[in-house]
Amino acid sequence: MMRDKLQSLGRHTLDIFARIGRGAEFLIHTLYVLPAILLRPALVIRQLYYVGVQTLVIIVVAGLFVGMVMALQSYIVLVDFGAEESISLMVALSIMRELGPVFTGLLFAGRAGSALTAEIGLMKSTEQLSGMEMMAVDPMKYVIAPRFLAGFISVPLLTAIFMSVAILGGYLVAVELLQLYDGVFWSQLQAKVDFYEDFMNGMIKSVVFGFVIVWIAVFEGFDCLPTSEGLGQATTRTVVHGSLAVLGLDFILTAIMFSA
Repeated sequence: MMRDKLQSLGRHTLDIFARIGRGAEFLIHTLYVLPAILLRPALVIRQLYYVGVQTLVIIVVAGLFVGMVMALQSYIVLVDFGAEESISLMVALSIMRELGPVFTGLLFAGRAGSALTAEIGLMKSTEQLSGMEMMAVDPMKYVIAPRFLAGFISVPLLTAIFMSVAILGGYLVAVELLQLYDGVFWSQLQAKVDFYEDFMNGMIKSVVFGFVIVWIAVFEGFDCLPTSEGLGQATTRTVVHGSLAVLGLDFILTAIMFSA
């Protein structure tokens, strides 16, 4: 019994390393064919609509309510210290440094990432990818690369929209609901929020998150078992692994960016 458990553990470990190797090889191949896809921008624009524009609604709604909740919670804490004028600073720094990139990454992994995996996995299970290879058409170039590039471009743009809408939501609560002076709200933002240290660091996080999430999504779809069960497992892995990657990378990037 002990030997069987050790053998099972060994096979599971080898399978993990094999998947990591296939994922690395897949990424190298995808990056290699990316320049060729720039000659066919229509493919990328179409995927930008599917993974970017169709994710915009949930990003806007989530950003609005996150900003409103942040402003309300900040007021509850700061009013005891007579510092309710700093609500805008609290909301902006929280959104730009952490919540904006992280929430966008999680929402993108759950909505667009799972859709990418399901679409590519369905193409594999119906042998569309094999048919393309038989016709001497590289599926990496015409299926994987456009989706990878579109997702990579979409995440930073969606993050910037999330940040803007969240700050607007904080403004609505602070000024319209809590009756704070709007001049103080915006002056705090202009005086205390730094473009490079706060906004650009958040955007750098979104670029990293977008790269990793899209890589996981397209690889899981391409590598899944061509069955309904395999497709479901691949979609689940995309959401789980993508979300965990966002949270883990957020800690690492925060430690690097703001350690000083």
